[in-house]
Amino acid sequence: MSDERVASLRNRWFTTSIWITAAIILVGFVVGFLWLPLAHPSERFSGVWDAICSAAGVLHQPSSSGQIVTADYSTTRVEVMPHMLDNTNVVSVGHGATLAQRCTMCHGARGLSAANSPNLAGQYPIAIYKQLMDFKAGARVNSVMAPLVRDLTAADMRDLAAYYAYLPRLTHGGADNGPRIVASGAPLRGIAPCGACHGEVGAQASAAWLEGQPVAYLRAQLEEFASGRRHNDIDEQMRNVAREMTPQEIDAASRYYAEHP
Repeated sequence: MSDERVASLRNRWFTTSIWITAAIILVGFVVGFLWLPLAHPSERFSGVWDAICSAAGVLHQPSSSGQIVTADYSTTRVEVMPHMLDNTNVVSVGHGATLAQRCTMCHGARGLSAANSPNLAGQYPIAIYKQLMDFKAGARVNSVMAPLVRDLTAADMRDLAAYYAYLPRLTHGGADNGPRIVASGAPLRGIAPCGACHGEVGAQASAAWLEGQPVAYLRAQLEEFASGRRHNDIDEQMRNVAREMTPQEIDAASRYYAEHP
């Protein structure tokens, strides 16, 4: 057995490991302090540690003093809470019925449209209230709806929502699970099943009831979310989903919900 010490410069394995370690440090230095700044001239590191973390692959967090990017269009201002419209009563429904008389041309006398306007009968009240508020604020743009909501107060919108939610929706016919994009979503593209937000059991506040809506309306809304023309969804939830959907998936989901009331 050799009595040569391990930590000795005469030990070639020891010296080789030193050279390898030094080479790794040198490469990390070159990448972190020379190559990365040249490859990303817009990046500004707040210090040596920030640059080292960036070289190691840790995401660089911009300084809080940087410019805040804001949308160049109106966004929703409605703060949605699950029980925000639970205190409605028969007076609200009656007043909403009176206000709804000027809505019948597009949405039907009983909230069921004969055109390609959305059916409002049995719709979740928060969904109706939010859309009315967004139309008035300009977060959702429609040349027909804009003048109709201009003079409505928040109380008027609550009463309209209460009235339409009171009306019976189309009878559910016992639908199947639907196409894959509806039943399972597309997890690898960040698309959850539609029922995760729009289902009867797991409906999120402000998410609309989709069954029985006109296919042309559903398709148009998904296409507008995908293109960004419609942008009143909270935290871009629908835009993030729709822009990952293929035209075939948009058509399949629209037809499924239209044909399964």
